[in-house]
Order: sequence, then C-alpha cells, then structure tokens
Amino acid sequence: MLETASRLLALLALLQSRPAWPGSELAERLDVSGRTIRNDIDRLRELGYPIEAVRGPAGYYRMGAGAKLPPLLLDDEEAVAVAIGLRAGRGVAGIEDSSARALSKLEQVLPHRLRRQVTALHDAVSEGPANTGTNVEDPVVDAAVLATIAAAIRDSEMLRFDYRAPDREDETPQRNDASAPFGDWPVLVEPYRLVSWERHWYLVARGPETGDWHTYRVDWISLRMATHRRFKPTPFPGEDYTSFVLRDVASAGWKVHVRVTVLAPAQDVLERINAAVGVVEAVDESSCVLVTGGDSLEIIAVYVGMLGLDFHVTEPPGLVEHVRALGERYVRAVTK
Repeated sequence: MLETASRLLALLALLQSRPAWPGSELAERLDVSGRTIRNDIDRLRELGYPIEAVRGPAGYYRMGAGAKLPPLLLDDEEAVAVAIGLRAGRGVAGIEDSSARALSKLEQVLPHRLRRQVTALHDAVSEGPANTGTNVEDPVVDAAVLATIAAAIRDSEMLRFDYRAPDREDETPQRNDASAPFGDWPVLVEPYRLVSWERHWYLVARGPETGDWHTYRVDWISLRMATHRRFKPTPFPGEDYTSFVLRDVASAGWKVHVRVTVLAPAQDVLERINAAVGVVEAVDESSCVLVTGGDSLEIIAVYVGMLGLDFHVTEPPGLVEHVRALGERYVRAVTK
C-alpha cells in the first residue's frame, strides 16, 4: 500500500512537470509496466486529477484543466518561491486576504528547514520603488545564492564571496575602493539586508575591519565556502536600507550630489524621471525630496527646472546661486 502511494505521488509529480508524457516513458521512469501506469492513471482520476489520454502511436498522457483545482506537488525550491510570492501578495490590493489564507495553508505543511528559509528570505528582504525605470534584460540570480545570503543575515554569520563589478561602458571590472586590483576580488562582510530594486538584488553589508557600509549587486557575487563566523550586529544608521541602496546605486556616476524639495506628490515626480537621474523620497502627500546629481551644479539647476513642478532649494549654496541666476535670466528674457 505504501509503495503504491509513493508511486502515485511520483507519477503525479512527473505529470505536473511538463505538458505531455508518453506512457512508455512514464513506465521507464518509474520502472513499472505499461499496465501499471494505466491503472495508476485511473487511480489518480478517481482522486479528482483531470488526466487526459491521447491514443495512437504518438499517444501521451497530460494533466488537463479540471472543474476543481487538484493538489499540486512542489519541490523544495518551488515551495519556497511560492511562499515568498504569497508573502509579497499580502501587500497587493485586492488579494491580501486570499494571499494570507494560501500562505497559512502552505506554511502549515512546509518542513521546518523550508519554513526557516522562507522566514529568512522574508525578514532579510526590502523592496525599492517599482516604477523608477525599466531594464532591457533581467540579470539572472541563483535562488540558492539568495537563500544562502538570507540565512547568513538571519544567523548573523559573516559572508565571504568573490565580487566582480563591470564598468557601465567598457565592462572593465571596477569597485568603490580604487586601491583594489581589477578582476575578481575576495570580500568578507557582515551581511545585513537584501534589497530588491529595478529588477536587481542588492546586498547591504558592513566591512568588519573598516566599519564602512557598502552595496553589492547579488548577480556579481560568487559565494565562497561558509565562514561559520558569527558577528555582533551593528545598528544601521537611520535603519533605512532601501534609501541607502537607492542613493548609493543612483549616485555612483555623479560628481556632485543634491537634495531638492519638490512641492508635488512623489508619484508625480517618479513619472517624470528615471533611476539614472534621481531617487524620490516621499515627505507627505503633497511634497517629496529628489536626491539627484550630475557633472555640475549648472546642469542640475537646469534639469530641476525642466521637471515642470515647483521646488525649493536650500543647499548646497552653489546650487542656490545657480537657480537664482537662472530665474533672474528668465525674467529678463520676458521683460521689456
């Protein structure tokens, strides 16, 4: 009886893994006869699984669409991915309750080790604004790498990895520390947070020797062996990991940096910029702060004016002077 049940589950997993299976291939995979496969298919149908059969020399079995959703079999990675997605769905208007119910059912049957993975990923991840730009091609990030980093964050365990950051234009490897050699270099950090932004994953980590905080693109990380070295967590200044990543990534190529108060909702500003020119921080329903930069203060003064929104500048003094000069010049241009 136990052997039959185990075989039925294995057969069900195969049928759910791809659109169609010839009976002979199913029999070979499960090491049984074609007759046994036919009998097992009938048993699954009796249990409510809508399995269709196409007869003939090129015949096959496939999982059809039924009146009721049958139970699904998920492997470990699929179960973790579904649980993470359901947790994210609890914050989406219209499906909060259904996501919470589905997540509750899934977490009840998750093995302890998978539940720890799901919790670690959820607790370690922050998400940046979803509407600040579009990437042409999404980078590939290994789910196992994310799970390992999340576990290190959960356990306050130092992380060692090789890091390669290609230059934006010529793909020459680079890093924030100009004294480091080009190419892959080993990094030992205290991991604190994973942030998802612009379809990229970023790790916020602290250097144990310097105490400096850095941002690392996860798809540029190649994990080394586990360190098994614990560290005492240090409070992150301001506790806002997401804003730190947004500022760090967006400002990487700027020579000058400014913060401008825009007298408009953050959503209005987000619709007029992209991630390459600034990061928007909401203040209240009618104002926000634009963190931006450029090659010169003159360029920034012109760019902010092109937003078509009222704004207020208090620093740096050089930008205040450039905005004042531009305003006077425009007034003279329309004054007889």
